[in-house]
Amino acid sequence: MVKIPVVDIAPYSVSVPADRADSKEIRQLADEICKAFTTVGFVYLKNHGIPQNVVDEMFATSQTFFDKPIEVKQKYSKPSDSNDGWVSLEREKLNPDRPAADLKEAYNMTLVDDQKSMPVDIMPNFFDVFKELFVYAHELGNRVLDLVSIGLNIDSTFLRDCHKNAGKKGNGTTLRSLYYPPISKDVKPGQVRCGEHSDYGSITLLFQDDIGGLEVKPVGADYIPASPIPGTVLVNIGDLMQRWTADKLVATKHRVLIPEKETMLKKGRQSIAFFVHPDDDVMITCLDGSGKYEEISSIDYLNMRFALTYDK
Repeated sequence: MVKIPVVDIAPYSVSVPADRADSKEIRQLADEICKAFTTVGFVYLKNHGIPQNVVDEMFATSQTFFDKPIEVKQKYSKPSDSNDGWVSLEREKLNPDRPAADLKEAYNMTLVDDQKSMPVDIMPNFFDVFKELFVYAHELGNRVLDLVSIGLNIDSTFLRDCHKNAGKKGNGTTLRSLYYPPISKDVKPGQVRCGEHSDYGSITLLFQDDIGGLEVKPVGADYIPASPIPGTVLVNIGDLMQRWTADKLVATKHRVLIPEKETMLKKGRQSIAFFVHPDDDVMITCLDGSGKYEEISSIDYLNMRFALTYDK
């Protein structure tokens, strides 16, 4: 069975100054990661440098918010013209072909210096916790983008430079905390926790709890479990990056089904995703010059995908 590779990124972790990293080790990492992204589309990164207590606090803070009554969470709902805020249960349908929307809820953060829409009035630490992980994940994302650039044999900072406004206006990069509540007997026909889909942007960094349930579909293979590995970050390619690289790197479909075991039905599940997007005005043109895909701006592509996601 195909397995998701595990790569030790210690030589280029967020705790290592980028200008002090060994060039030979960086080249090897770049080749390993790009190989994973051309076959499985996913890779586990260990020794990435993000402190575990920062991740743990994000999980705990998110759970506290998700446990609050619906009428409380509704005050912080994501508006239609923004990607910040709470997304209610069954608001999204990531696989439009499924008959029912997804059994999950989420909270999104895109701007690291704006807490107006955040529940800081009821949870004073909420903004600081989200911001701290956002900053760490942004730097790790930049390291991965550097390695992808090197693996593709383009300028080593090209992709990083296309994502320089993450956390600011003019960039769609999003830190998203996801919650899959315990399953009741009222599951609709064909309904799942998260429908089959590939991500929209450049890359995604995923932090998992210990419950499991995520499945990914490598190239030419059936779905396999992406089981949690303590201390790792699971990274995958998004559709925009596949388009950008003229299909050299693969955006793999993934999903979270309804558990088959009765004991797992009673357990909630959490994950934290950091969706890395290019700056809104970046024009996505095939890097190999092939013209395989028509040029499109980052923001136009993102808006096109969002329009297909939200259940009306």
